[in-house]
Parts: sequence; structure tokens; C-alpha cells
Amino acid sequence: MEVLEENEEEERREEELMKALEISDELHDIETKLSVDQVCGPSDVSDFDWSSIDISQLPSSYKTNSPREKKLLRIADHYLQQYTHLCPDRKPLFLYPVNECGVKKFVSTTVRPTLLPYTELYHWDGCASFVCDYLTMEPLKSPLTPPSSLYSPTTILKYQRGNCFDFSVLLCSMLIGAGYDAYCVNGYATQDICSLDETLEVCPLLRKPQEVPKEITKKPNKYRVKSSLDLQSKFELQQEAKKKAETEATHKNKERGEEKVMEMEKPTRDPLYGLRVHAWVLVLSGKREVPEPFFINPFTGNSHSTMDEHFLGIESVWNHKNYWVNMQDCWNGCKDLIFDLGDTVRWEIMLSETDKPLQMLLDAEEENELFDRNMDDIEDEEEEEKDTSFAMPPTWVAPIQISPREFETRCSQGKKVIMYKKAKLEKWAPYLNKNGLVKRLTVYADLRCTEVVEVKEWFKNREDMLDMRELNKKTQLTTEYFSPGHLFGLKVHIYKSMEPETERVMEFYNESRVDGLQKRAENATEIKEYFVGRDDFKYFQHTEFSKRGKKISVAGTRTDINSRPIVQMKECFHRNLEKPADEDVAERVFLITEEMIQLTYHLKDKYITASKKEFFKPTENYRKQSEIMTPEMCITYQAGSSVKDKLLHLYKLLQELTEEEKQLKQQVRQSEAEVLNILKIRENEEADVKLTVSIYDTKRNEKRKQQYEAMKNAMEDEFPVHEEQDLDYLAPFLIQIGYPEKMTKGQALRLRDDCLTDFKNRLIAKANIIQARFEKEVEELKKKNQQFQENQSQLSREEEAAFLTDYSETMFRIHILALRLNREKQTAPQKYLALEEKLRKDPRLAVYLSYD
Repeated sequence: MEVLEENEEEERREEELMKALEISDELHDIETKLSVDQVCGPSDVSDFDWSSIDISQLPSSYKTNSPREKKLLRIADHYLQQYTHLCPDRKPLFLYPVNECGVKKFVSTTVRPTLLPYTELYHWDGCASFVCDYLTMEPLKSPLTPPSSLYSPTTILKYQRGNCFDFSVLLCSMLIGAGYDAYCVNGYATQDICSLDETLEVCPLLRKPQEVPKEITKKPNKYRVKSSLDLQSKFELQQEAKKKAETEATHKNKERGEEKVMEMEKPTRDPLYGLRVHAWVLVLSGKREVPEPFFINPFTGNSHSTMDEHFLGIESVWNHKNYWVNMQDCWNGCKDLIFDLGDTVRWEIMLSETDKPLQMLLDAEEENELFDRNMDDIEDEEEEEKDTSFAMPPTWVAPIQISPREFETRCSQGKKVIMYKKAKLEKWAPYLNKNGLVKRLTVYADLRCTEVVEVKEWFKNREDMLDMRELNKKTQLTTEYFSPGHLFGLKVHIYKSMEPETERVMEFYNESRVDGLQKRAENATEIKEYFVGRDDFKYFQHTEFSKRGKKISVAGTRTDINSRPIVQMKECFHRNLEKPADEDVAERVFLITEEMIQLTYHLKDKYITASKKEFFKPTENYRKQSEIMTPEMCITYQAGSSVKDKLLHLYKLLQELTEEEKQLKQQVRQSEAEVLNILKIRENEEADVKLTVSIYDTKRNEKRKQQYEAMKNAMEDEFPVHEEQDLDYLAPFLIQIGYPEKMTKGQALRLRDDCLTDFKNRLIAKANIIQARFEKEVEELKKKNQQFQENQSQLSREEEAAFLTDYSETMFRIHILALRLNREKQTAPQKYLALEEKLRKDPRLAVYLSYD
């Protein structure tokens, strides 16, 4: 029996070995198949040949290793041997792939911390969005193993393409430079993450923020009411039960349909689930006020929680200082991992940390690089190997630089398209499209993206201040959003057609308008206007129109011709606390066709009814006969009072209301004209879109600069400007002697003396004026101070404050005058000597003065 059992166990072991070999063979076949498929992938990704790149201009650090780098490679090789011996079941570590020059480089030395001079790149989301937009994704040659090469971030930026490891190293370099505690991660992820397949992901622009449910706390009642008898009809209960059953049935059918759709949307089973290699970035908490660790997918630029299901395991992490191997079990993905890199049980560190400060990064200049390498050559390698600690060598990568033009262009060739679940997102570089379009989101109704539901467009640098446009294909409703600065203060424009008198809503920046208009809603029969911050407390106006006989003419014609007949005008006002409630109008209605005016006043305190007045305007025949006010022309209701208003008062009020009615009609016509004007201007703006260029954008302003210079040259040719000649300081004195062609020595000496005497007198006069003003200010200050001392006890606080203000201003003037006077005293002799020297060198006097 024991022999039989042993034979059975041996057979089972053989079967298990055979199954394991079959599974490994299948994985190998799948791997080779996938690698072949990826090599024969899309042309925009696979056409690029990395072996053809120019490496002749690269620095020497790319092509050779310094002694410290060589020692690091030996340490890494020894570390890898120990790792494979202790963990034979795990895959080899990603430690020292070759660079673009075919030289082995340790992965930590490929990270180059860099802070670029752009405000957006000071935050992690700006860095992540730049990397994912600027680079083009290339899949790994083998989805089951890390790449055999890792190029420098400078080369990746130059050619704008790379795999997930290239993306991660560049992003990690930028994040560390910006002050984040960031690490590159070598691990495993799902197929959609590794292949940048976002067709089953909701577009970030369409995600709605999660609403936090509010907890409703019911206050306990002290008193309870006894439950009453159930007096409901059984028939009604049966009918309600039938309705509930019907609604539940329809709800179940909907759920079944949704389940079918969900099954359709579910991704197919991945045979390599948990085996696909991927690289991303880990940001730990502590620096830059990061509250908790999180992942960044470099392909998309999105942040993910460390509990995310898409990330299935981690092999190792590294930064520019060290390398850590994960020793924790990843059977549950990354959910149970603890990211405490100081825990040597969970994370195995490669280089023992030292208290020595880190070395500075190498400069780009070759002289410094050669100096560092010569210093490394002098060091004895055998003595270094005896040290128990070893600091990471400085990076071999040249400084990372991005020009303003490259930073602005971002996407390869200025355009990028991303497919999401039922959505397509397109991005363009600024100024690439003539209409200023930089982003467009198209939302579809189906997964195949055939039926368009909604289109959203974002614009930049437009003179008409248009920021965003939404088009709903179902309702054909267009919504436009504007930044402050539009000609009419336009903020939002919602419409179906640009034809006048169609349904539309316009919102305005009320701060930029004199009338305080905030919103205007219009259709063929009415206009509603909403106001904010008006002095007359009006906040709403409603105008109703009747149909006209003929259609409206062209938008450029006058608005008073064939205008819509006004039926009713209604105004609403806020409460004015400076007036009594029964005198403060809350609502005013002008019934044009009925020849009536209705006034409704605000409610008084502790009243439930408001005062009202209705005026009946007299007919034209009555107006011709007499202008006397009769009681029948006005119906009044005074809340809380039986006293009626006098007819004279009512007559004056009616006259005021008729005048205001005329003004209100003019305002309505002006509103109609403004709408037509806005529509005409918007049509012109869309027909000829103009983009603004910053004054700091010297390249795009080159054309304007040339135009300005050409215009300036044309103006100079048309109106030549005579060169201004220097003023002749001897002219006033030469006039006195008649401008002689030749002067005698006596005339020259007299001319010099007169000029110096006149200049000396001017200097003295200027100093005397300053001295007089100074003495005057000091004298006035003494008088004011004396008056203040005499009346100090009688002055109020306001008068004391006024005196102190005046005193400080006078002291300031005295101080300035004193400075000017001292400066004149110091500079006057220098000016006099300078003029004397100038006269001695003057060609007209030099012959005679040289012998003086």
C-alpha cells in the first residue's frame, strides 16, 4: 500500500510539472505574439528608429563611466546576485540598463532633479500634464519584462517620445526639482493602464464631484400623539400595490438593460493580468504639504490612490539618492503596502545611507565634468571598496531645458487626441488655430462614438474675450462664455439662432455696466431683464409684445421702424428703507393697450395686504376737453387707513407716471437695439476672429514691430524732422556786439566776463529763491505751532488730527527745501568752473583766452 501511495504521489508531481511547463510555454507564446503585434503596431509609434539618433553631440558623461559610476555598477551587480539567490522566484531587478550610447548606467543616476522657470511646472499636476501632453507614448517591446535601455530625459525631450519608464524618469526629475518627495516605480498594472487605453474611462472633464450626503438629525419629541385608526380604503391600497408592482417591473427591466450595457462595456479578460510591467511615479507625504502618498500615471497625468485596483504590484522604487526593493507581498495589489522606506523589513535598501551631504549636480560645462572625472581618477578604487557606505554619484544627464516655444506648443506637432468612454478630447497649441481653439470635447451617445450629443470648445487669446462654447446637438442650444472685457460686458450668451427676436439669454458683468444689467432673457413675445445694485432699487423688468403685421427688417436698419407693439411693461423694486412702506413702490405695471397703470406698494410691518393704486388714463377726447382729475380715474386701497389721497396729489402722480412710461418705452427700444447690435458684432467677430499677442511675446510681435518701423519711416519721409541744434550760450552776448566776423582780444574777454557774471547771478538768484521759500515755510510753521500751543486745550480730536497732518506736510516741504538749498550750494561752484572751462575751449574764444 505504501509503495502504491508513493507511486501516486510521483505521478501527481509529474502532472503538476507538466502543467507548469505547459503554462510557461503558453505565456512564452503569448509574450512573443504580443511583442510581434506591438512591433507591427501603428505607424505613428513604431516608425521611429532609435538606433538612428545622433549621439555625436552628446557630452562625454553619456559615453563613459567615471570610477565612482563603475564602482556603483559593481555594487549593483553584487546586490543583484544576492537578490536572485535569496528571491529566486522573483523577476530580475531593473538596475543598470544601457543608455542611448550603449553604456550601462544605474537608474538612480538617470534622474536629474530640475526646476524649470515656468509657474505651472511648480506643482505636480502641471508637471504631469506637461509630460503626458509633450511626449508620445511607445509601448514596451515585451509587456512582461522591463526595457533593456533607459535613455536620458534630455534625449526623450528632444525626440518627444518614450515608454513608461522614460515618462516616469522625466516626471520624477521635474517633481524632485519642484520640491516633492517623488520616486520612480517599477511594478505591474492592468492592461488599460499599460497600453494607455482610456476608452472605458470617463473623461476627467465630465466627472462630477461626489456629493457628501448630509446627515439629517431629527429632534426627539417630548410628546407623542396616539396613533389614529386606519381609515384607508382597501381598494385604493390594491390600486397602489398594482402601480408599485408595475413601476418595480419597469425598474427591473431598466436594470437588466443597464446590466447588459455594463457587460458590453466590461473589458475582455486579460491573459497577462498581473504580469504586465509598468512604470509610474510615487509621491510620498511630508514635502510640499502632501497629506498622504499617491501615484501619478505618467501616460495620463492623473493622480491615483495607492489603493487603486489598476496598480497590481511593485518590484522596486528609486530616486536620485538610492534604490529600494519591495519585500512586501502584493497578493492584494498595492492596497496593503506600507510606503515607509525607512522600514528595512518591508523595503530593502541598496546603498546604506550616510550622514554626509549629497554632492551638487554636475554643471553642463565640459570643463567642470573633466575636472570631476580627473579627481575621480586620482582616488584609489581599492580604498573605496573598503568603505562601508557609498554615496550615490552625481547624475550623468545634462541639464534639462525647455524653451518657451516648446513649453507653449506642448503636444507633438501641436495637436493631441485622446479617446475616452463615449467622448473624444482634442488639444491644440495656442495660436495653432486661427480662431484660438485650444481644446474640444465631443460627447457621444454610444460606445462606438458615432452619435454626437454635445460639443464643448475652449478658446484662448481672443480679442472678443470668448472662453468657451457648448453646443447641445439634441436641443440645438449654443452657450458661449466670455471673460471680462467684452464691449458690452457680455458674460454668457445662450441661443439657438443668431436671428433677432428668437429665444436667447444674455448674462452680463453688471459691474462694467452703468445700468447694472445682469441678465436679459428674450423671445418673440417678451423681454425679461434682471438688475443688480441700482440706485432706484429696481431689480426686474418684464416687457410683453404683441404680434406685428410685417416681419422685422435687416439688423442694420432702424429699430423704431416696424417695431414690436408693446402690450405691457412691468417693473419690480427692492425695499427702500428711507421711505415708508406704503409710499415705497414694490411693483409698477404699465398696461399700454388698456391705458392703465397699476402700483403695488411694499407690505408694512404686521400687515398681510399691501397698498395699491390703479390709474385709468383719460382718452384723447377727454384730454382735449379738460385736464381735470376725477375720482373715477383712480382706484386706491390704503392698507390700515381709510384716509383717501387728494385729487391734486393723484393728478401729479399720474403725470409723473405718464412721463416715466414714455422713458420706459425708450429704454425698451434701446434694449432691443442693443440686442441687435450685439448680434451684429458677434457675427462680425466670428467671421473675422482676431487673436491678441502679449507684449512679451517678441517672436509673434515681430510682424507688428516691422509694421511700426515701416510706418515710422513713411512718416519721417513725408514729414522730415530737422535735427535740433544745440543752444548757443554766447548768442545773447554776441548780439550786443553785432556778431563780428573777427573779434579782438578785448571783445573776447568782455564776452567771457559777461557770460560768467550772468551765470553767477542766475545761480545766486536761484539760491535766494530757495532760501526765501525755506524761511517762509519755517516762519509759517512757527506761527501754527504758537497757535496750537495757545489753543491746545480747546481743540477737538478732529482739529488736532488736522493740525498734525498739516504739521507733517510742512515739515516735509521744509526738509525738501533744505536739501535743495544744500545741493545748490554744493553744485554752484562746480557748475561755474565747468562753464569757465567750456568757454576756454570754445573755438571762437580759445585763440584769445589761451594767452590770458
